[in-house]
Amino acid sequence: MQQTITGALAPPAAAPAARADAEEARLLAQVAAGDRQAFERLYRGYFHRLARFLGRMTHSAPLIEEIINDTMLVVWRRASSYDGTSKVSTWVFGIAWRKAKKALSMVDEPVESDGGGYPAEEQSPEQHAQAEQLARRLAGAVARLPWPQRLAVVLTYFHGMDYAEIAAIAECPVNTVKTRMFHARRRLKELLAGEEEGR
Repeated sequence: MQQTITGALAPPAAAPAARADAEEARLLAQVAAGDRQAFERLYRGYFHRLARFLGRMTHSAPLIEEIINDTMLVVWRRASSYDGTSKVSTWVFGIAWRKAKKALSMVDEPVESDGGGYPAEEQSPEQHAQAEQLARRLAGAVARLPWPQRLAVVLTYFHGMDYAEIAAIAECPVNTVKTRMFHARRRLKELLAGEEEGR
């Protein structure tokens, strides 16, 4: 009986997301100590996530790689400044966001959309075609949003972040993120509806 009660009161096993966060924090601590292998693991783990994020924000493959490299250079050099008050992913995406804004401010000509830059997982030809069509429509609509709204939409829907995390990345209050999402959803609805009518 005692064993049953003790078992019922035992804390639940850590959720996969919490374990992944803890693993990233452990890797970052190793990076702060100069561990190159830990940095390589962190780099590999973030490359495609950042590429998808930056692809939707910048629509420029050359800029994507440049920003990722700049971001990860900051991670390597400033890993010891991570204070654990946010997830490692929030910290890394915040750096990437600031690097993206800086890079785009130096681009004179508008960048062209290529649908996001890097392919995701393998799919059947039919699934791939449908996903491509949907991705093009959505990417086109998202690309027409103002930057702050685009950031909120991309991090919410494509990276599963909550408003608090997005606020930390964008360096603004949570209520500002909520307002941006409200306007972004309304604008996306208008853009996609207009596209349907134009067919």
